[in-house]
Amino acid sequence: MSLQDKVEKNVGLLIILTMLTVSVGGLVEIVPLYFQKTTTEPVEGLEPYSALELTGRDIYVREGCYNCHSQMIRPFRAETERYGHYSVAGEFVYDRPFQWGSKRTGPDLARVGGRYSDDWHRVHMINPRDVVPESIMPGYPWLADTPADSSDIVKKMSVLRTLGAPYSDEELESAVAQLEGKTELDAMIAYLQRLGTVIKNRR
Repeated sequence: MSLQDKVEKNVGLLIILTMLTVSVGGLVEIVPLYFQKTTTEPVEGLEPYSALELTGRDIYVREGCYNCHSQMIRPFRAETERYGHYSVAGEFVYDRPFQWGSKRTGPDLARVGGRYSDDWHRVHMINPRDVVPESIMPGYPWLADTPADSSDIVKKMSVLRTLGAPYSDEELESAVAQLEGKTELDAMIAYLQRLGTVIKNRR
């Protein structure tokens, strides 16, 4: 009886060897990524989100915007001609969680920062069909009337600093003041206007 026959007829041994093979294969694929600077270090000029932008990002996640909008431009001509420079991992090292994905009911937002004015975004968020008649995106008018929540912004930024975001003590101290008088819509617009600008500004 060959070794292969013995392994195939011994279920316990087959399970152990399968798990060993999958584990080794996984380690070979994953471990090198931790030593590649392009995946672990921020691109030149990248700064962590401001208090207002971070609040907007959390609203973006809360409202489920990622269900229809990816933030990942693939390195294909059709994508780079439409959206701009392809996405690189170093742009997202301060994003927790990052918004990469493949779902595109709406356009990719990885390079939307600076493409439209604040006023355009404001109208679009309240009623998308006022600026894009064929849009199927729902409106978010309540964001314009809801004050931005500053109750836990310092704690959020402190946690992100623990995880590697280079927030200074001054940024933490001024975080609450940055949100005073701002609405959730202001925060969302600030976040959207930030997206992809580091790479765009370098070109």
